[in-house]
Amino acid sequence: MSKCVFLDRDGVINEDNPNYTFRVEEFKIISGVIDALKLLKAKGFFLVVVTNQSGIAQKIYTVRQMEICHVFLQEASEHVIDHIYFSPYHPSVTASLARKPGSLMFEKAIAKFGIDVTRSWMVGDKGQQALPLMLHLAAEGWVCVAANYRLSPRVSIPDQLIDCKLTIRWIRRRPSSALPINPSRLSKV
Repeated sequence: MSKCVFLDRDGVINEDNPNYTFRVEEFKIISGVIDALKLLKAKGFFLVVVTNQSGIAQKIYTVRQMEICHVFLQEASEHVIDHIYFSPYHPSVTASLARKPGSLMFEKAIAKFGIDVTRSWMVGDKGQQALPLMLHLAAEGWVCVAANYRLSPRVSIPDQLIDCKLTIRWIRRRPSSALPINPSRLSKV
């Protein structure tokens, strides 16, 4: 089974734009992202982008315009991204399980690449984006703790992450008979 880093696109790989990013000349890759992707690839991770592109359903831009941005991203990253899944749906136009926080894009990647979700990560700029991966782990009996924080150059270790570490340590120190969970199924922090 393979390990994977799932990545959101807007706000994680490229600068987010409240008016949508669909013109390649406006597709600004965030500084340091390309190097980070290459490092993750060198560490043996599959790299899969999972992105909601609701501007397509709203007829703000076309699939082709989005694809041109993705070709630009792949060329800039020297093709280290294994696959880009996108959901063109918007709740005001049409519903779909493919749209995050739905799980269909994740499930497709898990099946296609034989991904072991217990060795995988989700990088998003909104807490709900990790929900499909967390639900998949929870169904397998894992305890999932979300650290909902935004990294800031002024913060070295976010308080929420410290709280998550303390929570996991607290659970691990309790006898398993006193817990409704299996402490061995906690990811190490």
